[in-house]
Amino acid sequence: MSTYRIETSQIINADLNQVWDFISSPQNLKNITPKHMGFDIISPNLPQKMYQGMMIEYIVKPILGIKMNWLSEITHIKEYEFFVDEQRAGPYTLWHHQHHIAQTEKGVLMADIVHYIPPMSILGSLANFLFIKKQLKEIFDYRRLAIEKKFPSQ
Repeated sequence: MSTYRIETSQIINADLNQVWDFISSPQNLKNITPKHMGFDIISPNLPQKMYQGMMIEYIVKPILGIKMNWLSEITHIKEYEFFVDEQRAGPYTLWHHQHHIAQTEKGVLMADIVHYIPPMSILGSLANFLFIKKQLKEIFDYRRLAIEKKFPSQ
């Protein structure tokens, strides 16, 4: 069973407060997820801002439109710096996603570090090679464009 890692980063044309307000709101997750993923939050009465210990349940359709429930917990949070979400139930054996932001001279640097283990051991490693890694890259590429659209360059 292998652990895989994805790292992405981008500079966002906004200030730290604007970026934090956007990324710390669970309601914005759907706006930065490709439509074909069928992403829908099903947790009732979510607050406007996440907090440590918060559980978020949603449905995704990552493969052939098959619905899967996913439960994430916000395990760590330091306002205006980072938060971590971890899968508690869902399609992966392990999913640990760090979201970091920092103000720079050029804008806000947003960096993501994801460690994940696909399900089904060796079959999961093969699936990662064949399509999971590519699909995750496409999701992060979509997110990059959605955030650029939300915070356009001047």
